[in-house]
Amino acid sequence: MNSLNISQPALYQEVAERLRLRIFAHELPPGAWIDEQALAEQYGISRTPLREALKVLAAEGLVTLKPRRGCYVTELSERDLDDIFPLMALLEGRCAFEATQKASPAELARLTALHEPLERHAAGGDANAFFEANQAFHRALQELSGNRWLKQVIGDLRKVLNLTRRDSLRLEGRLKQSLEEHRGLLAAIRARDAAGAEARMQAHLLSGRAALAKIHAAQIPSSSPSRNTAEES
Repeated sequence: MNSLNISQPALYQEVAERLRLRIFAHELPPGAWIDEQALAEQYGISRTPLREALKVLAAEGLVTLKPRRGCYVTELSERDLDDIFPLMALLEGRCAFEATQKASPAELARLTALHEPLERHAAGGDANAFFEANQAFHRALQELSGNRWLKQVIGDLRKVLNLTRRDSLRLEGRLKQSLEEHRGLLAAIRARDAAGAEARMQAHLLSGRAALAKIHAAQIPSSSPSRNTAEES
């Protein structure tokens, strides 16, 4: 009895993670209908754990359950992005504030080391590699904040932001601008200027949103599925 009580939740959680990764990879793109029968057959499971998995993803905002129509991958509108980015700016700004106060000299040295790939990838014009280094830097700051509640809420919002492939780093000049913002942020952190680090992080996030808005206004086509893209934030 106990083994059954443990295995069933593990099954739907595993299915949720598989679907989550496919959504983030845009194998299941925004707006796509979720074919429950096909997925159940593909994974060799009944539809019960699949539906439980979809409920988990719906709670995370990654899919939308529509009565009598089924389940669809969530599409983010410009209004959604306008709502989410200021929240991210506030939350990540607070992370920078707390990390600046709490980080040890050794942790600051590690953060500086995480910044170095940003310099290298920006110089080489490699937006995708820059994005990955950027993500690592942001995650490190969240860890250094030591605030598990901040990390949890930021993690939830970042899951939602992964729904869009729009990439602020595609805007001409944005890669260099983002690097300059990171330099200023790191300088404030190393100077133990918590308020300055908070302000610079907030400005960095909002600058990324402004770049996305310019791309949308210029009606730059979104990338094709075969091309790797990276969304900065």
